[in-house]
Amino acid sequence: MPKKSALTTPVAITAMSSLSVCGLGNQALYQSLIKHETELAPLELFNVPFKNYVGEIKTPLISIKQALNDYASRNSQVALTALNCPEGKVREQLEAAKIKYGTQRIGIIIGTSTSGLYETESAYASLLQHDKMPQDFDFVKQHAYQATARFLQLELGLQGICFAISTACSSGAKAIAAGQKLINNDLCDAVLVGGVDTLCRLTLRGFNSLELVSDKPCRPMDKDRNGISIGEAAGLLLLEKCHANNESNLKILAVGESSDAYHMSTPHPKGEGAQLAMQNALHAAGLKSSDIDYLNLHATATKINDQVESTAVETVFSDSVACSGTKGITGHTLGAAGALETIIASLSLQQQFISGTVGLQETNSDCHCQVIKTPQFNQPLTIAMSNSFGFGGNNASVIIGL
Repeated sequence: MPKKSALTTPVAITAMSSLSVCGLGNQALYQSLIKHETELAPLELFNVPFKNYVGEIKTPLISIKQALNDYASRNSQVALTALNCPEGKVREQLEAAKIKYGTQRIGIIIGTSTSGLYETESAYASLLQHDKMPQDFDFVKQHAYQATARFLQLELGLQGICFAISTACSSGAKAIAAGQKLINNDLCDAVLVGGVDTLCRLTLRGFNSLELVSDKPCRPMDKDRNGISIGEAAGLLLLEKCHANNESNLKILAVGESSDAYHMSTPHPKGEGAQLAMQNALHAAGLKSSDIDYLNLHATATKINDQVESTAVETVFSDSVACSGTKGITGHTLGAAGALETIIASLSLQQQFISGTVGLQETNSDCHCQVIKTPQFNQPLTIAMSNSFGFGGNNASVIIGL
């Protein structure tokens, strides 16, 4: 647990829920992790002119109620379906929090990179065909980054602080960091945080134009990796002040952030930004690198990113931490990845296991960190870290503890 020198105060995770290609709920996610097989498959939602494998959600999505239909989008539906998952108890705990704290003391922060872009693409296709936008398309309530966060606020009847974060692939992790800060600075008593991203044409075509999309299921950290597999997901966590009634829950100990701005899409070759994020997280939590029992890697399966992350991890941890990448199962869920993989790291602590790295057969000779290939069970884990590194050097490392 944090030493007395910690710069941040831990906050309790009183509920969490996920929706991804693995299915609805944390148990479905856990079962995919222990099954240790890819869930990636060719895209069905729409057509693109190149071969791909994606983490497409096949779970039936809950419809938006009529009163909030202006916010209807795949992103909002994915968020709502995860929110209402009975197993995760996020909605149940939020209703209890409303009674405990009042609606004005509960915030919402959602990370996203796509928001309602899928609907915007369809709207512009209609514009080209009919020379006018569809009457039911609302740019602010569907496309804009804050749309999903605002939808959730209205759906839940909350009146506290509400905003979105969009820092590419670190968005979900940075939403967690912001939520902890709101509680630590007594601006909120509870905050619903997380990330929600859905598949769209621009994302797939954009990454393909960068020659980063794999034509097979991605292989994180493997020496023959050749690119990412895009996924979609929602990861929602309810954060609250630690008190006697939730003292036994998982905790966000600290989040380390950095912004190296080395390049628009390429990380610093020595991983300086990644190193700084991990070191800032350790410092804020009052921990040493040897205190981390498991590290969930960002591990996108691109040639440069995985090599740079392995260099950064070796610098911070030497070879003293067991680590693995889970995007070979879920795909890279972009703005949701930081939240989804914080939940994966949390499940590792709860279940005392380390997930394997699906697709990994052999690492490069210059990878000196301890990458786990297959799931490891009955592991004595108390503290875990999850890395999320985004375009432009927007980096975040989340530390979770029991």
